[in-house]
Amino acid sequence: MKVRLNKRSIDETEYQGQGGCYVWDTEMPGFGVRIYPTGRKSFVVSYWTQGRRRFFTLGTCGKLTLPQAREEALDVFLRVRRGEDPAADRQARRQAPTVVDLAERHLREHARIKNKPKSAERDQRAWERCVLPTLGKRKVKDVTRAEIAKFITSMSATPAMANKVLTLLSKAFNLAEVWGWRPEGTNPCRHVGRYKEEARERYLSESELRRLGEVLAKAEQTWDVAPQAIAAIRLLLVTGCRSAEVLNLRWDDVDFERRCLRLRDSKTGNRTVVLNDAALDILANLDRVDGNPYVIPGLKPGTRRSTLQPLWKRIRETAALKDARIHDLRHTFSSVGVNNGHSLSVIGKLLGHTKILTTQRYAHLADGPVREAADAIGAKLASTMMG
Repeated sequence: MKVRLNKRSIDETEYQGQGGCYVWDTEMPGFGVRIYPTGRKSFVVSYWTQGRRRFFTLGTCGKLTLPQAREEALDVFLRVRRGEDPAADRQARRQAPTVVDLAERHLREHARIKNKPKSAERDQRAWERCVLPTLGKRKVKDVTRAEIAKFITSMSATPAMANKVLTLLSKAFNLAEVWGWRPEGTNPCRHVGRYKEEARERYLSESELRRLGEVLAKAEQTWDVAPQAIAAIRLLLVTGCRSAEVLNLRWDDVDFERRCLRLRDSKTGNRTVVLNDAALDILANLDRVDGNPYVIPGLKPGTRRSTLQPLWKRIRETAALKDARIHDLRHTFSSVGVNNGHSLSVIGKLLGHTKILTTQRYAHLADGPVREAADAIGAKLASTMMG
């Protein structure tokens, strides 16, 4: 049906027949109103493209005025004249991947394949707890640099986490370009500033090491704790290994003859850890659990101990090791090595670092002998001048 569309004609027209019921405007061909069986009315545009008739809904009558609808209809006709297909573009936009889709594909096709399981778990937690509640519904191609900058700024209370999330998002948006979800060179994380992180370097002093030794000895005698768990704390200190490396250690990784550990899957891949006398003594005196391949066994048969954190918390409190983390045992191993004159390259090999920059954080500790020499020379010169 065709009529001159105005407010009165739109209000008076009622639904007739079955299926789609349209009233077309006599003044602007292709512009009209669709009436639904429920009585709802919407402004629509009809056009032809590639031999196919398309319908494009502009909006609901009432929410959109007739003059506004005519203006939007004119814009649609201009786009069609330029060779565009507004209806297809709208459908594509509705189906365009969101940041939720990006998170799922990043985890499925990247994190869980190329990263270690724990790293993939951390990525998943970062997506679920930090990113998706804020950006999850946004279309991947619509996310702007300003949005990312504002989002990272909102995490200023946890700068370290903010930097990790920014790294995660940058990688994900790079992959989005590879997958064709964004134009190349449009990663919205580019030029978004990172927070300055203060490197936390905590080393146990000689007095703290003595207190730690006393508590470990007491724990072995009186605490209701598996001896292998106490041994794990000792191993962390005398080898400089990471906590996961000791917890994942199997007996067939221990080579007593060549005095080393052959770690199959450390943070930096396969690596060999040289064992000193103290570490060999700890391992040699440990009881093995029948049927369990792990050096630090868990409660269930055939499993490893999952964590040392509860035990370490108790040890730390008893020994009055304020704010000392279990990872600081690794830092302590490094600091003792550097203070005893060993080079950074040697310390890096002992720790399994793949980049010298990682070991460079301990460089300032090597100043001890230099200061001692400076003090000795200064004292000699001063005493000579004083006669």
